[in-house]
Amino acid sequence: MTDTNDPMAEIRASFFIECDELLEALQDGLQQLEDGSDDPETINIVFRAVHSIKGGAGAFGLEKLVRFAHRYETALDDVRSGKLTADSDAQKIFFQAADHLSDLVRMSRDGETITDTASDTLITALSALIGEEEEEEVQPADFQPLGVALSLDLPGLDSATDLPTYTIHFKPGQELFATGNEPQTLLRNLCALGRAEVTCQKNDLPPLNQLAPETPYFSWQITLTADVGEAEIRDVFEFVDGLCDLMISIESETEAPLSDDQPQSDAPAVPTPDRSPIPEPVSAPDPGASAPPTSDAPAREKKPQPVSAPKSVVRVDLERIERLVNLVGELVINQAMLTQSLDQAGLSPHSDAMNGLEEFQRLTRDIQDSVMMIRAQPVKSLFQRMSRIVREASAAVGKDVRFVTEGEATEVDKTVIERLADPLTHMIRNAVDHGLESTEARVASGKNAVGQVKLSAAHRSGRVIIEVSDDGAGINRERVLGIAKSKGLIPPDAIFGDSEIDNLLFLPGFSTASEVSDLSGRGVGMDVVKTSIQQLGGRIAISSEKDKGTTFSISLPLTLAVLDGMVVHVADETLVLPLNVVVETLSLGPDDVQMLRPGAHVVRVRGGFVPLYDLGVMLGYRPPRDTLDGTIVLLISLEDGTRAALVIDGIQDQRQVVIKGLDDSFYRAPGIAAATILGDGRIALILDPADVIAASGPLRHADLTNPERKVANE
Repeated sequence: MTDTNDPMAEIRASFFIECDELLEALQDGLQQLEDGSDDPETINIVFRAVHSIKGGAGAFGLEKLVRFAHRYETALDDVRSGKLTADSDAQKIFFQAADHLSDLVRMSRDGETITDTASDTLITALSALIGEEEEEEVQPADFQPLGVALSLDLPGLDSATDLPTYTIHFKPGQELFATGNEPQTLLRNLCALGRAEVTCQKNDLPPLNQLAPETPYFSWQITLTADVGEAEIRDVFEFVDGLCDLMISIESETEAPLSDDQPQSDAPAVPTPDRSPIPEPVSAPDPGASAPPTSDAPAREKKPQPVSAPKSVVRVDLERIERLVNLVGELVINQAMLTQSLDQAGLSPHSDAMNGLEEFQRLTRDIQDSVMMIRAQPVKSLFQRMSRIVREASAAVGKDVRFVTEGEATEVDKTVIERLADPLTHMIRNAVDHGLESTEARVASGKNAVGQVKLSAAHRSGRVIIEVSDDGAGINRERVLGIAKSKGLIPPDAIFGDSEIDNLLFLPGFSTASEVSDLSGRGVGMDVVKTSIQQLGGRIAISSEKDKGTTFSISLPLTLAVLDGMVVHVADETLVLPLNVVVETLSLGPDDVQMLRPGAHVVRVRGGFVPLYDLGVMLGYRPPRDTLDGTIVLLISLEDGTRAALVIDGIQDQRQVVIKGLDDSFYRAPGIAAATILGDGRIALILDPADVIAASGPLRHADLTNPERKVANE
């Protein structure tokens, strides 16, 4: 939370928010480099991200963050100037440095104690790349007051005879100081570009008794001779764009460094790609430590594929959004109550009241959809976190792994994204540790020595499907079955199919690891992942092929707030099923149902047979029926393509319902996903059909197709 009593607290909070965006841009750029991008702007994006973080950290006195970022920035500067080649070894160090920079930002934000061990190791590695010894201490002189003179070692006049000369007029606005920026830092960075003459203009300074403490009166006139373009000069002032008056004009040049498409002197201060040579550093105080970026800083424009223009994004506290979501939920409930009241009043469907109600329902739905879009976020940030898990896990087990992502722009409810981090982390580690073979084994089997782990996301049938796959050896089903029997998790004489063996991985206490390690082998396995996914209203499935690999598929709701549902009643109980799984409704005739054995029936649907389940019996509401003739059936289709028929007593309505989660004080019965409040004020349970069917018996589907098979739960 931001301390409202500290005037710098809000600025500091904005800086760390901006750091998250800069770190995302940093990861994007590094990934593009790893993928073989040779666009000079890619390394510029990476460099500027680290440079910006370092500058803001320096303004807040975060010395350890500045120290590490300075060395990282130096290595990246050597890459963009051509002194260093970003080969695979350098990229690996850059990725590790980006991960550590993220840790330093987080620890600085949370006030945690930062040790130098990890920083020193990576600083040594970065120094080895650029062939320099580690500096004893990086202490930018940005903390000096404005009155302290600067001693600059500038090039001689003869070296600048063929260089362009710029005249720069800079006058701070009141907001510049309010956001924690300092003209001294900007002038120092400007002087580092070449030979500069700086004149402070005091013409606007009033008498002492008329001074307003918060009003800036000074302005500066700078004459700069340097082998740079106007875009690079404007980059110096990028964090104070809109907070000052800035005019740049060129006086003379022998070789024009500006291209036709570069901004003129009166153009808005929008940074453009730096196409000019990188000047050799002069002997001056560290030019990298600039003022902290504000929430409106144009650094967002430099990210790959920006989704919006600067200053078009409004940051809103999450608590306000949650309150808005709750209010919309109450609006949906009240709309349902109003609908039911008017229905019971017996009004004509063509009356003004009913026509107004239809319009009210449409507006309620539009408002709900809009609010849900506010909470939706791309899974990109989550996927970037998983790339770090892959790097760390592969280093721990000594495997070369390539991480591939797909569908990073897929949007999911923010709450879902936050709660997916832990289960995905476990699945990624499991794929690297257990899914992929060793390098030697892969080479021996004719595979690429580098294994691949893929993380993808997509929208499908009103849900989000997230898959974690590898190109390893697949699940060793004989070994899995043997371990399950040896641990007493299943009967020793049970017969299982391939999919049933795969699902044994979700049993509590199951583990195939022979040794305890930091990654696995502690008896806390995929059962924890399954529980976490189920708490999100989701499901997880496994598919595996020998020598081809394994895929874990997670199916999740788009939001945890509302649901399009079908309201049904079973044995005087009202239930809600997700509407997206219902294919059609049927009324059973005497010849539609066939019994395979007592308690196991199938229903004929268009020449095929579908397993039949009685919801009332499965949920314990009533005993089995004497006959199924004339009963109503819902034909449902699940994400894995399987179908089932659910026997119900009647259909009440199709409506949008508000999801109310069940806390830990309630018994979590299998198949009960959540609850909702109906229009008449009653509470109805929301079912997860796939979980209901699974809870009826692990091999129920197999029983219906092969009555001779032994059942583990019989």
